This record gives sequence, C-alpha cells and structure tokens, in this order.
Amino acid sequence: MNTSTFIAISTMKPCCRMLGSCRNSLIFGFQFPKCNHTILNNLSKSQCQLRHNRVICGCSDRVLGFRRAIGASRNGFCGSGSDWGETRGFRGGCVVDRGGGRGALGVVSVVSDVRHHSTSVEGHLNEKGIERIYVQGGLNVKPLVIEKVERGGDVGNEKVEEEEPKVGVNGANVNVHKSRSFNEENILTREREVSETEKEAWDLLRSAIVDYCGNPVGTVAASDPADKLPLNYDQVFIRDFVPSALAFLFNGEGEIVKNFLLHSLQLQSWEKTVDCHSPGQGLMPASFKVRTMPLEGRNGEFEDVLDPDFGESAIGRVAPVDSGLWWIILLRAYGRITGDYTLQERVDVQTGIRLILKLCLTDGFDMFPTLLVTDGSCMIDRRMGIHGHPLEIQALFYSALRSSREMLTVNDATKTLVAAINNRLSALSFHIREYYWVDMKKINEIYRYKTEEYSTDAINKFNIYPDQIPYWLVDWIPETGGYLIGNLQPAHMDFRFFTLGNLWSIISSLGTPKQNDSILHLMEDKWDDLVANMPLKICYPALEYEEWRIITGSDPKNTPWSYHNGGSWPTLLWQFTLACIKMRRPELATKAVALAEKRLSVDRWPEYYDTRHGRFIGKQSRLFQTWTVAGFLTSKMLLEKPEMASMLFWEEDFELLENCVCSLDKSNRKKCSRLAARSQLVG
Repeated sequence: MNTSTFIAISTMKPCCRMLGSCRNSLIFGFQFPKCNHTILNNLSKSQCQLRHNRVICGCSDRVLGFRRAIGASRNGFCGSGSDWGETRGFRGGCVVDRGGGRGALGVVSVVSDVRHHSTSVEGHLNEKGIERIYVQGGLNVKPLVIEKVERGGDVGNEKVEEEEPKVGVNGANVNVHKSRSFNEENILTREREVSETEKEAWDLLRSAIVDYCGNPVGTVAASDPADKLPLNYDQVFIRDFVPSALAFLFNGEGEIVKNFLLHSLQLQSWEKTVDCHSPGQGLMPASFKVRTMPLEGRNGEFEDVLDPDFGESAIGRVAPVDSGLWWIILLRAYGRITGDYTLQERVDVQTGIRLILKLCLTDGFDMFPTLLVTDGSCMIDRRMGIHGHPLEIQALFYSALRSSREMLTVNDATKTLVAAINNRLSALSFHIREYYWVDMKKINEIYRYKTEEYSTDAINKFNIYPDQIPYWLVDWIPETGGYLIGNLQPAHMDFRFFTLGNLWSIISSLGTPKQNDSILHLMEDKWDDLVANMPLKICYPALEYEEWRIITGSDPKNTPWSYHNGGSWPTLLWQFTLACIKMRRPELATKAVALAEKRLSVDRWPEYYDTRHGRFIGKQSRLFQTWTVAGFLTSKMLLEKPEMASMLFWEEDFELLENCVCSLDKSNRKKCSRLAARSQLVG
C-alpha cells in the first residue's frame, strides 16, 4: 500500500521536521525507490545545523533538495514562531558525493494553479501591523507535483520533452528557430550570423553561472580568473542578475531565472540583524553566495549552502532598497516572456510580493509619495549625496508597483493593498512629473522663484532658492529637451542627470509621453557628454574639487569621472535600448551598441570606464563583469527582435489619470493630481 505522511509543525522555537514513510511510498505523487527506514529531518537527526545565522540541512537519502511545500510563510515543513521577528528561514540542503554518483534530485513545489488549490492565504493586520498567514484545510490539500527530476540509477523513466534546435556558439547553445519562451505567439527568431563578440559574450555568461544543489540559480558579478581578491564579486547580486536573466529568457532558457526567483525569495524570511537591530520583514538580500562545505563525519560528502548578504557586510552597512523592487520587476518579466504565470500565482510568491510592498508602503512621517532612503541604497551603493528621494529608487518603485498590480491575486485579503497601490501610483506619478521635471522653461521659472512662501497656493512649494541652479546647467540644458532631476527635498534640488532613473521613467511611463520624448532628445543632443566613447554615464556631471570632498567624504574610488561619480557603465546599455525601442528611436540604441561592441571584447568586458569621455578602463574596474556581458547581449537581442521589448515596458495608464486621490476639498489646494497629470498628457 502506498502511504505517506507529512506534518507541518509550528512552535515558538525554530525547528525543521519532515516525517515520511518511505517503504514503496508515493510521496507527492512520485514513486521513489525502496528504502527500509524513515526519513526524519530535524535539527538533531539530519545534519541540520545553525551556523552564523545560516541553516544548513544535509540529507544522505536518495531524495535530495526538496523545496518547501507550504510556502505562504516560507516555512513549509518548518517550525515558525508566531512572531515573524523570531523566524528564521529553513531550506533543504544538498549533499554531493564527490567520490561517486549522485542520487536523484526531487524538486517539489505547490500545484501551480492556486485558484483551484485547496489552500488559501488570508492576510490581515493585527494591532502591531504584522501580517499573519493561514493555510486552511490542514493536510487536506491537493498533492504536490515533481517539477523536475535529475536522473538517478533507481529512478523510473520520465518523459523527456524534445529540445528546440540550437546552434553551438563556442560552447554556448543559442536558439535559432522558434523561441519556447513566448506564450502563444511563437515569434520566430531570425537567423543571422553571430559576431565573434557575441560568441565570446555567451561563453562568458555561461561560465559565470552558479549552481546550487545541481541546479543553476544565478550568475556571479564578475569572473576574472586573474582576480585574486574578488571581495563580493563572486556572489550573485539581485540587481546584477537582471540583464543575465533577460538574456537567458530571450534565448528560451527560463529554468535558471525561475530557480533564482524562488531561492532568493526563500532568503527573504531570514532574520537579519546589525548591532541588535533588525530591518523590516520584506527585505530582500543584496546578494547571496553558494558555499560548498564538507559534511562532518562523512568522507567525500559536501553540502551546498546559500549565504545571503542583506547589507550587514556591505560598505557602509546599507540595506539594499532596490533588491526587492528588481525582484518584482524580474518576476513580471519572467511571466510575460515565458507565458508561465503559475510561478507568480504560487502562495509563497504572492506572500513575498505582499511583504515587499508592505515594507515600501508603510506609513511614516514623510509628506511625499516618494520613498525616503539613505545614501548608497541602490546601484550607487557608496556615498554620493543621493540620500532622500533619489530618482532611481522612485522609478524602480513605480515599476514594481505597476508590476505588482498586474500579478497580485485580488481577493478580500489583498483588495486593501491593491487600493493602496493605485493611490500611491497616482500620487507618485503626479509628484515626479510635476516637481522633478526640468527643461529650459522650468529652469527659467525656478530662476524667478519667490521664496519663503507660506500658503497652500505657493508656487515654490519646496522653498527652492534660485541660487541653487548650478552654473553648468544654464549652458548645458538644450532648447528642446529636458530630464528628471536626481533628487528633491525641502530647499534642495539635485540637478545632476542620473541615467538609470531617467531611463526607467521612460520604460515605466513614470514620465508623460512628452517628457519621455524630451529625455531622449536631450540624450541625443548631449551625446558627447552622456555617451562619448562608451555608453553610458551613470550621472552627469561629476562632483569635483570641494564639492567632491564634502559630498563623497573624499572617497578614493568615486574620484571625478570615475565609478559612480560620472563613470561610464556599459550595463546601462540594455536599459537605454529598451527605452529607445519604446519611444521609436531604435537608431540611437543601434549607434550606442555598435560603439560598445568595438571596445568591450578588446578591453575584456570592464565593469566601468573612467574620464569625462569614457576613454580609459576604470582604475578599479573588475574585468569580465557579468552584467556588462549580459547587458550587451540583451541589447543585441532587443534590437534584433524589437517586438520583445513590449513585454518589458509599460504604456501610459489612463486609469491613473481618471482617479483623483485627493482627500482634500479642491478649494484647499491649487490643483488636484488628476487634472494636473491630464493637462501634462495633452500638453
């Protein structure tokens, strides 16, 4: 008789326990080989140890590498305290026998269609504002299914899907016929001659892949064989992996992206502490590293361990605010490109989205709809004077909100959250469009501002002093272009041009269509400043002299026209390409890609370039930087098949313009957000 018993235990102390009767058992609908013992996983009986805030679970049975079955709290088959602040995440490790053959790897997940699943998630807030997750129905749930089985000696025959034809590119398989990644459309990949630079790029991208328990889970930040001190460049960064993920997805390879999304999600629930203080529940790690460690008392056996960094090891100990935003954006991209929407419908994934959003949408003291962050909390992860409300974070925040609204399952538990998303989207788009935008007309208006206005009808709402307009901007701003400034706070406007924030404002339609078009006009007009010999400047202009000493603290890495202080970053190329395709200006992207293609391979794929015009390889630039490689490949594929770009960008949302979120009477303010936004659309 085929029987199996699995029990989820919830206690106040962390534990991990899985019971299973394995004699001819049919576990999760899959027949495993005979075994005359019981699988028993807990902290005392299965090599599960707690090491430096990590849980490592080894298992020597034939069945290895289970994913947790009940993912709503990311503690399936694991104990969790009733208070999330005391919860640690547990996951099955992988035992690797270096001396012999490996056993079968069974990967288990929740039945994909959660709308017909017998479990449901109810989220509600108690007096402390902590979300609790309930799984109804007890153990009477539909059986789980095996998504993938790696062949072992005793495993039965599985049906193997026929692979799409691929062409070998120096060891890198590239699809040349229809892409399996497109849902229903079956867009054909145009056959073309692949350049030597592209062949090398695919080789480098594949050599950067990191495996966890025999499955790919990401790519390292850089893979320079000559680098003897990689620091954290040998880790998988969430933001760095995004262009790699898109390259794989466009090539019909979704497994690595799915694994990355799920494993990084599992790390979200870990306890994170710096000097006895823990950040919010939904924080995603900046990066993680796969460590292979020997099993105590077992010769030749090793275990893979995920070791995350939530900022506690970063320079400055800054939490990665953008990691959760990038994760949500990539999750949406995975669904749209592959057509596999079941991943985002999973209970654990839905809960992960909600935790990130609640962390971002938490009420605070701020009067603005923008996110308030510290310096160094995004791609610019060192002190560069971007603390406050930097444009990059706001553009990614807006994109993540729009992504979440598409993916969230709407029910009684989420309708309040969805309403909060809509309200924030409306307020945020108005705020950025109205107060961050500068062109010649707006700068002249600021030049004539009156200060110290005290009224609800004040024109100079942030009390900006006209003397803040920098000398360089007066002659730099073109007649027909404009851009979104880098930051806005009371009595302070950061007039620097930040490329990533402006590009994502175009991609997400955070700016109006007219503003988005003007941004590209400015970039074309100021090509020698923003692109020059290598695309693209991370910001313009650089901080120099006394300003550099005061704002950066005399940072030796962020010297003028280097690194984050005006350096040129080739990884921005794919985002520039995406924005150009959206605005029907692909010729600009083609020009930039051709410029980069001449140098990247010769220069060994640097992380960034120095000098005002990007002529020198960065003085501390890592070579063979993965997101440089991936950004180039993604740009080439987008230009080859521009129809794919529509799966990554957003068009204007007219519903946001129809809904005014003002709670005040119209007579108490100059104009409401709905009317202002609409006037900018038609203007």
